[in-house]
Formats: sequence, structure tokens, C-alpha cells
Amino acid sequence: MALPAPDGTPTGALGLLETLGLVASVEAADAMLKAADVRLVSQQRTVPGLVTHVVTGETAAVQSAVDAGAAAAARVGRVAASHVIPSPSDGVWRLLAPRAGRGGAASTPPEGDDADGSDAPSDEGGAADYDDRTVRELRVLARDRDDPALQGRDISRATKDELVAFLRGLDAR
Repeated sequence: MALPAPDGTPTGALGLLETLGLVASVEAADAMLKAADVRLVSQQRTVPGLVTHVVTGETAAVQSAVDAGAAAAARVGRVAASHVIPSPSDGVWRLLAPRAGRGGAASTPPEGDDADGSDAPSDEGGAADYDDRTVRELRVLARDRDDPALQGRDISRATKDELVAFLRGLDAR
């Protein structure tokens, strides 16, 4: 399997598999990781029920993993899309940077690579960088914290200032 670059950026081929539904998502991730020597970089929730799995590794392994994941997900749910990029440019990795390498965190850490397991941009810069994030990114962070003080529609309706205050409050605990 291709090892990440020294700066944490994944290397090798990039595999994307988009599934609809939790069961299809779990089945796809399980099949991909069992089918080939690939690393699950992230699982990104885009809209309710739609999950994009991002894997990396050698081109043949990634293609095999994506094919196996798509077949498994199709048996129990729906596959929205799948694609393999054999040699993605750094620009593609930067596009995925909040979730895939370059300081980001995977929602499902492969073999303990990430301690927090969040599906959101990394907090390595500390709470001060909340101001630099978009409202969408802040909402993802708030949902991943899964705190009863702010959930569901309250997160959707919260302003940027409210989200920043909530996240900083959690960090202070």
C-alpha cells in the first residue's frame, strides 16, 4: 500500500464510492477494506443518507476495493456513484484536505491513525481557527461532537457566532 507523504497527504490512487443509506455504507466500507490493501481516508456525509467513502492505495488495489464495495452496497442498498483516479494531483488532495490528509481527520480511523475519529476538519490549530471556518464546516464539527446541548435542527438554525461559541465551550470542558 502507498504510504502517506511526510506532510500526511495520502499518496497512490484515489477511490471514491458514494452510497445511499447507513446499511449500504457500512457494507461498502467493510467490503472495500477486506477486498484489498487500501486505507480508508474518510467517510464524508454530504446529504442525509448519502456517504462518500474515500480510499487510497495502489491503483489495482483501489480499483478492486471500489468494485467490491460497490457490489456489496448494491446488494443491500443503493450505490450513487463510484470512481477511481489512478494518479490524483496534489490539487485533488487539497480539495479533500479538510477530510483527507493535510491535517484532516478521518471519520473512521484506519487502525488507530486518528485519535478523535471525527468526520470534520482537524482542530490542530486550536479553537482560534473556528473563526476561519465556514458555517458548513462548523455544523459538521458540531454534529460530530454529538452533544445534547446542540443537536439536529438547532445546529441547522445556529448562526456562525453561535456555532463558534458552542464549539469553544466544548473545547473548554
